[in-house]
Amino acid sequence: MSFNIEKYRNERRAPRTEQIKVPQLAPYFDDAEPLITVRGLSAAELGRCKEAANRQRDTAAMAAALIGGNSDEKARAIKQLSDGPEIPDDVCQRIEMLALACVEPEIKHSDAVLLSEDCPTEFYQLTNKILQLTGAGRVLGKPNASGKTAKSAQPSPSATPEAE
Repeated sequence: MSFNIEKYRNERRAPRTEQIKVPQLAPYFDDAEPLITVRGLSAAELGRCKEAANRQRDTAAMAAALIGGNSDEKARAIKQLSDGPEIPDDVCQRIEMLALACVEPEIKHSDAVLLSEDCPTEFYQLTNKILQLTGAGRVLGKPNASGKTAKSAQPSPSATPEAE
């Protein structure tokens, strides 16, 4: 049995998505069911998430290096920012993950930070689902959704019968 690379190359692909109920966030859904749709990540996106913690440390190190031994108020303010609370690597990765993989509603990086702080259970629930969808890979062979198809209506009673 050989691998048919041509068939694989020509296959339709769609990201895996799933809607997650987030009842704690219901007050912010304007009379809609509290659902957030997330998708799986590509390998490049997952790599970007894994590098998020390094980027945070690099930014703090650059800020500290820029201010050096300078003692004016601006330097102290920058130093205070760079010495802020250290965010665990796992949380940095998940913040990046949520910002990349939220389909509906779109969640920006700053929103993902807020969710991690305000609703940690929902934050982990969403990012765990993203990891699960990522591990399952894309959906192959599935045609892209074209929207809902309207049901056929009953024939009109005024339609003329076919001639015999």
